[in-house]
Amino acid sequence: MSNDASRTTGPGPAGAGTDDDRSEPGLTRVMGPRLLLLFIVGDIIGAGIFAVTGKVAGEVGGLAWLPFLLAFAIATMTAFSYLELVTKYPEAAGAALYVHKAFGIHFVTFLVAFTVACSGITSASTSSSLLASNFLIGLDELVDGVPTGETASLVAALVFMGVLAAVNLRGVGESVKFNVVLTSISLLALSLVILIGFWAIGTGNGDPARLVAFETSEDKSLYLGVTVATTIAFFAMVGFEDSVNMVEETKEPERTFPRIMFTALGVCALLYMLVAVAVIMVIPEGDLTSPSNPDAGILLDVVKVGAPGIPIDDIFPFLTVFAVGNTALINMLMASRLVYGMARQEVLPPVLGKVLPGRRSPWTAIAFTTVLAMGLIVYVRTQSESDIVSALSGTTGLLLLGVFAIVNVSCLVLRRDDTGRGFRAPTAIPVLGAILSAALVGPWARNSADYIQYRIAAGLLVIGVVLWALTWLTNRGVRAKKTGFRDIEHLEG
Repeated sequence: MSNDASRTTGPGPAGAGTDDDRSEPGLTRVMGPRLLLLFIVGDIIGAGIFAVTGKVAGEVGGLAWLPFLLAFAIATMTAFSYLELVTKYPEAAGAALYVHKAFGIHFVTFLVAFTVACSGITSASTSSSLLASNFLIGLDELVDGVPTGETASLVAALVFMGVLAAVNLRGVGESVKFNVVLTSISLLALSLVILIGFWAIGTGNGDPARLVAFETSEDKSLYLGVTVATTIAFFAMVGFEDSVNMVEETKEPERTFPRIMFTALGVCALLYMLVAVAVIMVIPEGDLTSPSNPDAGILLDVVKVGAPGIPIDDIFPFLTVFAVGNTALINMLMASRLVYGMARQEVLPPVLGKVLPGRRSPWTAIAFTTVLAMGLIVYVRTQSESDIVSALSGTTGLLLLGVFAIVNVSCLVLRRDDTGRGFRAPTAIPVLGAILSAALVGPWARNSADYIQYRIAAGLLVIGVVLWALTWLTNRGVRAKKTGFRDIEHLEG
């Protein structure tokens, strides 16, 4: 889910399909350690912490901090692999590049690239639903009578997806400095939750014993509860893969990336731990599984319950809107650019590679990804017993876990291509990262109601495979050429 906006844009590189003969200028290395740190932190603490904290608490009660800790531990193992690969191959193409260099099978590369794009679509759909609910709740606090039910939230979520498409069509640049502003807003919102939680502890309204109390909405063991909750917590890692796409804009990436990546993961892990503690301490036992508005998340309840005499709850929903909205925009930018890049390299139908003449924005790819996102929102709202945040955030985590597993394997395979430079992970870490990531993909790591995640993920990938097959048939029968990536290093065009 890369932040394309901070890049120097232009026509694609030679061989990738271009609209003119001008060469693409190189990306400017503008990101030092501080900006890179804020980018990674902002990307990880976006929608994830607002969307799934209550879901995690609903699975394990007071032990909500444990699944986040485990999710960060597995992500950190995968970070070792990403750091080895990004310093060995400092191009901004991410997982697809590593898989392609490791296996050299174009269809497998396509599946990984399309899976990453799908994770952006499901993440943006989650963010849209969360944003819509918080926005309506915030308006209702200001103006009585604003509808906040499921129908209103569905309409608002679809409207927001349309707004994202309009912004994306304009080709607006999401600069790193703008990301800093929105990250600051996210940090402010989280700081309020943490301060209210510890205020409750200080005034005697919090019970430390809750922090070790296992509580679940279903009759399941501690092991199963923690495992299921950990898969939910992986939605918090939705921005983790994005950072490697900034390598070409980072100063001295071989030195900067390892240090900043681990620092950012540590900061985010600490923030998630503190927020989880605040939720556990403030929300009464038994209420963790039933927030006042499931789609809006439980953090809003923390603000209302923990500080009833302070009108913070009037502004908190709007702080959430800013934080979540930035995540959704970055995700849709990434997804549309990946689809566009694959179309330009003729592994998806070329019609998805068309751009607006003036704006140079990939309008058909934007329309395609927006329709998919809207379809997911409507489908889960109307056809599923699972709530929309759980279904779509869980699907995002499922897709990411699959990508993490194959990136760890790719890291081990590419040990044969020893460049003698950059970061090198201890061999045991990518092995363990691959095993744990793959293990959390299985149905044993989910409740039966969450099996919809497999249907959503499979449906998205089937759409991709069908489009690949149509492109293959067209290339073979009409153009008499092979179907494959011509310039994987510049996949996002």
